[in-house]
Amino acid sequence: MSKLERGKYMPEFCYQTPFRNNLSISDTVKLVKGKTALIFLRYYGCTLCRYDMYLYAEYYKEVKKCGAQILVVLQSDPEKLAIQIKPEDFPFEIICDPEQKLYKQLEIPVAKSMLKMADAKTFGKMVSAKKSGFRHGEYEGEELQLPAMFIMDQKRFLSYVQYGKSAGDVPDVKQLITLLEAN
Repeated sequence: MSKLERGKYMPEFCYQTPFRNNLSISDTVKLVKGKTALIFLRYYGCTLCRYDMYLYAEYYKEVKKCGAQILVVLQSDPEKLAIQIKPEDFPFEIICDPEQKLYKQLEIPVAKSMLKMADAKTFGKMVSAKKSGFRHGEYEGEELQLPAMFIMDQKRFLSYVQYGKSAGDVPDVKQLITLLEAN
């Protein structure tokens, strides 16, 4: 498969969360009237990923107001993650992809080096995360994995596609809400 583009469709896939199995993206996108943001991060132990997830959770009421939902994809093992979090810890589903099948299928790239993963946005986000008390946890998955974000409607038609160029290169919460509200 080639990289996804705006105006194309998200391919069908099945997934599991730390608490549920055998879910499909085609059924999940129909749970809301608005759009679905599918956000690929690294893994739960990643400081930046935890920080992003915290912010998405903090502002989730705004996401719900526009009839939308967020799904976060991590390279974390669902059984390990189920020990670390409870179902009510996040108001959105966390898709577990420890074998990175979706990352590979959607051609979400990895950085060439740790140095190439970082830019000013990443460093700024890291400072904010540390000030907020976030620390690195257990390492999992591909350490050089870059993020990605896809926004789709109930038919999985993609209205927004972003393949991250650095570890911190995903839209922030305010940008995400604007994208979810856009027609």
